[in-house]
Amino acid sequence: MEETPPSHLSVCYLSLCTGQMTDLLYTEKELVQSLREYIKAEESKLAAVKSWATKLDALTRTSTADPEGYLGHPVNAYKLMKRLNTEWSELESLVLQNPSDGFISNMSTHRQYFPDEEDKTGAARALMRLQDTYQLDSEAFSKGKLPGVHSNVILTVDDCFDMGKTAYNDADYYHAVLWMQQALKQLDDGEEAVISKVEILDYLSYSVYQMEDLPRAIELTRRLVAIDPSHQRAGGNLRYYERLLLKQFSEQNQAQDQDQPASEEPIQLGTYMRPKDHLPERESYEALCRGEGVQMTETRRSRLFCRYQDGYRNPRLLLKPMKEEDEWDSPHIVRYLEMLSDKEIEKIKELAKPRLARATVRDPKTGVLTTANYRVSKSAWLDGEEDPVIARINQRIEDITGLTVDTAELLQVANYGVGGQYEPHFDFSRRPFDSNLKLDGNRLATFLNYMSDVEAGGATVFPDFGAAIRPRKGTSVFWYNLFRSGEGDYRTRHAACPVLVGSKWVSNKWFHERGQEFRRPCGLTEVD
Repeated sequence: MEETPPSHLSVCYLSLCTGQMTDLLYTEKELVQSLREYIKAEESKLAAVKSWATKLDALTRTSTADPEGYLGHPVNAYKLMKRLNTEWSELESLVLQNPSDGFISNMSTHRQYFPDEEDKTGAARALMRLQDTYQLDSEAFSKGKLPGVHSNVILTVDDCFDMGKTAYNDADYYHAVLWMQQALKQLDDGEEAVISKVEILDYLSYSVYQMEDLPRAIELTRRLVAIDPSHQRAGGNLRYYERLLLKQFSEQNQAQDQDQPASEEPIQLGTYMRPKDHLPERESYEALCRGEGVQMTETRRSRLFCRYQDGYRNPRLLLKPMKEEDEWDSPHIVRYLEMLSDKEIEKIKELAKPRLARATVRDPKTGVLTTANYRVSKSAWLDGEEDPVIARINQRIEDITGLTVDTAELLQVANYGVGGQYEPHFDFSRRPFDSNLKLDGNRLATFLNYMSDVEAGGATVFPDFGAAIRPRKGTSVFWYNLFRSGEGDYRTRHAACPVLVGSKWVSNKWFHERGQEFRRPCGLTEVD
């Protein structure tokens, strides 16, 4: 699949955009305040009713002690009539008052902006994605122990169970095992929970069976049946597992010992093989995200330099040239320091936030724009004509690169929240007759602006040659996607690693071939 052109953005179904999730925090704060006001109103109402009850209790004790004597006084008679005719009705109205109306109204107003079930599922999948990429065990997650970050944020038994159930419902038994096991461990350690041990064992035992660990599946199912002998499904599963194990022993000509002990090692990362998926370079990609496998040797590093770049004597850069650093030698990737000011970054984010939508990709088979799990971010497109800041940045990019922005795409702004990623992909199209590229040609080069620092994760990595480029706020990186011949440079397949901690804001400019003929002339060979 290729990147989406600057139109037809789909509506996002994952609340992973940090900018929009920030609004939800303030919404929750407002709802808490509304809840407190409701509690205060309920307490005030209850205090008034208690006051009435105390006063009337004393009054009725006196009146019923000597009814005739009490009613013999005309004022008492009058007040009895008044109480029963008026004051008890007022008390009834007070009791019938519902102080929750304001809170419910406030809830109804904000509910339309609440995350839905897909958002919650997406957030759970994001945690599992982080778990895989950065090799974090479930216990580390549940205790808030992330690389370089220690917090009091914890996952309860019920949280872990919900994570496992999300994976289970996706038929992702690998992660279902990891999270159900963690839920069981925390429950066995004495943590209170709404979910029962029977429910956890029910999911865990079947998931372990799906991971083809029959002895452990039998052991877990026996534990379940010991707690709840009437559990019909568990009983049936246990008999089935035992027959299956017996059959395996028979086929392997082994001693028929159904009571072979299950492994006592705790289930954690590495206990079972993670299933293969669609991505051939999954392991190298994730290793680079963790800072492993970088192929830059000291010899090659010695050939990297930094310099002042004036855009080939561009008048706008003569007095203040750009600071340019080599990030990689071949293919050549450079970083520009102090490319964007904090004020410019804030303006870009301000313009982009109202129109952020789930980033889409184009299916090469159908040509239809769609969302994909391998690209999880929110993006918006900004035109240079809508604000002077965007126009100024476009001009600066043109001055630095020497390429015209007349045929470039609009400035794309993307926000990757926690778990946000874009798996290995090419920026250029590998279909020469792509209808989207007929006018201006293929994507010649990429200019990527980092608009935030990222506490952990979020690197831009190139699995083919082992480069990992860390986000640094205000800096930009630039590389060519095509050789001078117009052929695609397949080494430039790259990825945005999942954001582990923090929020990653980037913007990028894609240059197209048309208009660059004299700015970047053709080479004499296919790979110039």
